[in-house]
Amino acid sequence: MTSGTAENLKNEAESTLQKNLHGVLAFSHQLHQHPELGFEEHQAARWLAEELTKVPGTRVQVGLGQLPTALQAEVGTGDLVLTICAEYDALPGIGHACGHNIIAAAALGAFTALAPLADRLDVTLRLLGTPAEENGGGKVLMLEQGDFDGTHAAMMVHPGDVDEVEMLPYACAGYRVTFHGRGAHASAHPWDGINALDALTVALTAIGLARQQLEPGQQIHGCVDSAGTAPNVIPEIATGQWLVRAHDVESLARVTTVLNRCLQAGAMAAGARLEVAQDGPIYADFRTDTEMAELFGVNSAALGRPMGPASRRGGSTDMANVSHHFPTIHPMISLGDGCPPIHNQAFAEAAASPTGDKAISDGALAMAWTCIDLATHAQTRSRLRQGAAPEQQRAGYSRARSSAILG
Repeated sequence: MTSGTAENLKNEAESTLQKNLHGVLAFSHQLHQHPELGFEEHQAARWLAEELTKVPGTRVQVGLGQLPTALQAEVGTGDLVLTICAEYDALPGIGHACGHNIIAAAALGAFTALAPLADRLDVTLRLLGTPAEENGGGKVLMLEQGDFDGTHAAMMVHPGDVDEVEMLPYACAGYRVTFHGRGAHASAHPWDGINALDALTVALTAIGLARQQLEPGQQIHGCVDSAGTAPNVIPEIATGQWLVRAHDVESLARVTTVLNRCLQAGAMAAGARLEVAQDGPIYADFRTDTEMAELFGVNSAALGRPMGPASRRGGSTDMANVSHHFPTIHPMISLGDGCPPIHNQAFAEAAASPTGDKAISDGALAMAWTCIDLATHAQTRSRLRQGAAPEQQRAGYSRARSSAILG
C-alpha cells in the first residue's frame, strides 16, 4: 500500500531530482559528446549503468539476451511494475539530432527521483535501456526475448519542437533492394549487358507514378545507394533503400505490395534479378493510453509546460510496438520557441543546450509524478494490474511476420 499523500510524494520526488540533477545533466552531455550508432552503444550503456548503480537499492544488468547494449535496472518489489524506457543511439553523421541523450537522461532522472519511494508506492520501478531505435528496432527485439514481461505501464519522453501529450507515428518497414544485372562495355558490346541501373530507373518511375493511387496515410520513400561505377560500363549492380509507412500495420501490408510490384516491374523490364532484404523489424502504429497521457499532461502543466494534443502525424518508433502490449505513453517535449525540427544538425546542437537541459528536468519530473499518480490512484492501479498475462505480452510484430508482408 502507498504511504503518504500523492502531493507529499511528488514533493519528495522533486527534491530528490534536484539533488541529483547535476549528475543527470552531465550524463546527457557525455552522451551528446560521444554519439554511438544503433547496437554499438557500448559506452552509453556502460555510463547509464554506472549512474544507475549510484541509486541505492538498484539492481542493474547490462546485456540482455542477444543485445549486449541493452540494460535493465530495477528497484522495489511491488506488484505494480512501471517501466521507463531510455534510448541512447545516435544518427549517422549528425549525432544526437534526434535528442536521444535527452531521452536517456530524462529516464535516468525519473528513475532517480522515484527510487526512494518505490517501497512506499508498492511498485517495482524498472528502467530499460533500449538500443537501436533509429535503425534496428531494439524494443521489438526486447519484446520478443521477454525483457518487457510483467510490465503494467510503460513510458518515455521524446524531445521535439512541440509540447504534446502523444506522438502519432506511422507504422513502418524498411527494405534493402539490389538489382543484379550483367556488366558489359557500354559502347563495344552493350547488347551483352543487363543494365541494373535501368531496372532501378524503371522501379523509381513506377513508384513515382504509383503514389497517386496510394491510400491516405500511405507513404513510400527511399534513396539510391549505388548504381554503376563508370559511364562506359553497363552497371551490373544497383542498390537502394526504401521505407514504407501507413496509419496501421494492415495498411502497411497493402502499400508494401505496391512497392513490391514496382520493384518487380523494374527487374522484369531490364531482365535483371531482384533481391529484397527486410531491414529490421516492423514498427507498429502507436496506441496511446489516454488516461496515462492525461495524467502526464496535468503534471507537465503543473511544471509550467502545458501540453497540447498531437498536431500532426509523422515519423515512426519501436515504442509503438510496446504500446500494442502494455498501456504506454510517448509525450513530446519541446526544446523551446524556434526549435528546429528533429534530424538535422541544428537540433543536435539544441539537444545539448539549456533548453535541452530544461526538457530533461521537466520530462523526468513529469514522468515521476505520473508514476506516482498511477500507483496512488486506486482505480488506475487496479486497471493496470488487470493487464495481459506475461505469456500474452510478447511482441506480435516479429521478424517472421514482418518478412511475410513483402511476399
